[in-house]
Amino acid sequence: MFTVTGTVEAFGKYLVTGMPFDTEVRTPLRLAFENNTAGTHLALCAGSDADFHAGQPGMRLSDSGGPGFKLLTIHDASVLSGKVIYVLREAGTAPSQFTLMIE
Repeated sequence: MFTVTGTVEAFGKYLVTGMPFDTEVRTPLRLAFENNTAGTHLALCAGSDADFHAGQPGMRLSDSGGPGFKLLTIHDASVLSGKVIYVLREAGTAPSQFTLMIE
């Protein structure tokens, strides 16, 4: 398991993976996503580079609750093949810190 932390700034998006996810293996991918900033709402998404640059969700993997709520999502890794993973702001204007745990 590893942890990614980041901050979604005013422009409203944060790229988690620099390259598209590449796998054909059908195995469970466990993601625990947490928004650490009160008064904001974030979405964990997977999609094309174009989806990310346009600020569109593509495939929504998880929504955020408020601070202290860590939401678990389990996906078949092969479904994410060819997609980048990113975080989008859905509500609020303050810089939003998040934690993403991947197993």
